Amino acid sequence: MDERDAAILTELQQNARLTNRQLASRVGLAPSSTLVRTRALERSGVLAGYHARVDLTRIGRGVQAMVAFQVRPLSRDVIQGFKAFALAQPEVLAVYVVAGSEDFLVHVAVPSVDAMHSMLVDRFSARKEVIGFRTSLLYEHTENRAVAPSELDG
Repeated sequence: MDERDAAILTELQQNARLTNRQLASRVGLAPSSTLVRTRALERSGVLAGYHARVDLTRIGRGVQAMVAFQVRPLSRDVIQGFKAFALAQPEVLAVYVVAGSEDFLVHVAVPSVDAMHSMLVDRFSARKEVIGFRTSLLYEHTENRAVAPSELDG
């Protein structure tokens, strides 16, 4: 990983739909060199995939929250089971297993606060391992779209 590879990563994270020629122009390399480097980043797993970003409000899921769950007993089976259950719910965007007073943070997107309440009470609370949860509504959701490597070789 060098500065050119980091530049390729930055550009693709900001716009994965760039053509190879556009990418080459932006990073200051020949298209052939850019293609070789991009393919190497893909083969090594550094570039793990290309994704479409969806506007949740436009698809009727404009209410987002982070829900912190406590589960018991804490065991690998319980953690794996709850994680699998959560990921199978259509409202769930991401599941984080965390340390601290909570065991999971679950990012959800729903059409309304009523839908959030129904999901939590009817499905999540019915799980025997759930001993408590705390919901934090998200007013704003911003992501860093270009994450740089922590170290460069050259």
